Amino acid sequence: MADILRGGQFLVKETKCDAIFTPEDFSEEQIMMRDSVKEFVDKELWANKERFEKKDYAFTEECMRKAGELGFLSVAVPEAYGGMGMGFVNTVLVCDYISGATGSFSTAFGAHTGIGTMPITLYGTEEQKQKYVPKLASGEWFGAYCLTEPGAGSDANSGKTKAVLSEDGTHYKITGGKMWISNAGFCNLFIVFARIEDDKNITGFIVENDPSNGISLGDEEHKLGIRSSSTRQVFFNETKVPVENMLAGRGEGFKIAMNALNVGRIKLGAACLDAQRRNITESVKYANERIQFKTPISSFGAIQAKLAEMATSAYAGESATYRAAADIQKRIEIRQSEGNSHQEAELKGVEEFAIECSILKVAVSEDIQNCSDEGIQIFGGMGFSEDTPMESAWRDARIARIYEGTNEINRMLSVGMLIKKAMKGHVDLLGPAMAVAEELMGIPSFDTPDYTELFAEEKEMIAKLKKSFLMVAGAAVQKFGQELDKHQQLLMAAADMLIEIYMAESTILRTEKLVKKVGEEKAQEQIAMAQLYLYNAVDIITKRGKEGIVSFAEGDEQRMMLMGLRRFTKYVNMPNVVALRDKIAAKLISENQYCY
Repeated sequence: MADILRGGQFLVKETKCDAIFTPEDFSEEQIMMRDSVKEFVDKELWANKERFEKKDYAFTEECMRKAGELGFLSVAVPEAYGGMGMGFVNTVLVCDYISGATGSFSTAFGAHTGIGTMPITLYGTEEQKQKYVPKLASGEWFGAYCLTEPGAGSDANSGKTKAVLSEDGTHYKITGGKMWISNAGFCNLFIVFARIEDDKNITGFIVENDPSNGISLGDEEHKLGIRSSSTRQVFFNETKVPVENMLAGRGEGFKIAMNALNVGRIKLGAACLDAQRRNITESVKYANERIQFKTPISSFGAIQAKLAEMATSAYAGESATYRAAADIQKRIEIRQSEGNSHQEAELKGVEEFAIECSILKVAVSEDIQNCSDEGIQIFGGMGFSEDTPMESAWRDARIARIYEGTNEINRMLSVGMLIKKAMKGHVDLLGPAMAVAEELMGIPSFDTPDYTELFAEEKEMIAKLKKSFLMVAGAAVQKFGQELDKHQQLLMAAADMLIEIYMAESTILRTEKLVKKVGEEKAQEQIAMAQLYLYNAVDIITKRGKEGIVSFAEGDEQRMMLMGLRRFTKYVNMPNVVALRDKIAAKLISENQYCY
């Protein structure tokens, strides 16, 4: 197991491009899977986009049934319970391509296949899995997940819903209210979290949706976006749940909720990818057709800059998402080969890369928001109209930064988990951080480096950006120790540095691998995107690093660290940013679509 990278280790170990999986590595089976999902989406969802905007909840349910018939709800479910039992990359692939047309459907799909089904496949007893999972995998039944309450959002463990054991010990009576429950209007089964007596942690239960058993629903919520995603409050009034329907053990609910969210986070990142591709394609088509000053607006540099930045973010998101998905899959396979059960292997595999899952959730959800926003701008006045697909895309994108843990929570988690891993000895941060501190005391080299090889300078920049993170985070940990989690603004700044390092490195490694396969000539635009992404990342890391340093260091220490930050963010040869954007945009405009 020594050669396999652990979660978070990307920061302190060099990753070779051959070690990562990229979308260019899809197998024939994966390409067939992707194409069949795209065909379903184009025919059933994209073609009926306005029905989703008119709150046609029944239509969302109908499309979910069709997805079930085509097997799309069962990709991650083991064959023993009526699923396809495919690997983690395939799960992410289906989630990616099924989610691009409308947020209403992708929310229903994600809530059902992820947090509605997965807690049973990963924590259920054999009896529970045999009883419920085949129905969920086929789409005969739909699942929903009841965690959030009016007083328990980000602080998920503070829920007030109670579970009281009956006098004869055969069942629990659940009483309480849950809110923002996706799929509530048409689900057959709830995963419900409730507290037994005064337990420190909540407990999970499988609850069948039977209105005669004290279950009632609020009205459909009126929401900014995802309008045909059924979202209601769910009320339980002494709802009887057999004791054998407890999920895992008493007080294990918080753990189930947190682990379900890890998987949910990488899938949410994936669910924002095809939406970007479609937004970019729609924007390119419009820019090519829209004539102003007797010329298509796609010929204007201001529009080309937008298209190039949109495509670069989408390409980076794909690069990082599939890198992490394959790392998780490898981890799962190793654990299974060592005799772990499917449940254990999958849980531990995803948990290992929880940092990367949080990074992706934040990065890609913010990219889709920017992408749809710029899409509206390219469409101009038409972008603001319901007659074009941009305004619904913009509204649907907004929820992605809130659910599966807000982006603020995920930012703090990513750095917090990294520090915990370092404390446990799973990732050696201390050694590299000390080495960086020593390097700052030394005299920098003034040799002119040899950058003739492709990406030689970019890879050195990545190594230096990692040093800048280690310098800032290392000094913050030294200064505040266990109290660091009270300094949220510093954590947020460090998280942005961490996110940009992972995204930029993933983009460069994907492109380097592609160039080895097809040659530099055929990958000009991808090389430009990798260079442009890095340039933008360096700017963000410089800004956030400086913000951190001036906020917790003073005097000589501050001067020393600012000098280090300048050294670690300094290019030898700056890229020509306008030329990079021009090259990326030219290809999009000539292909009339997102084509990478």
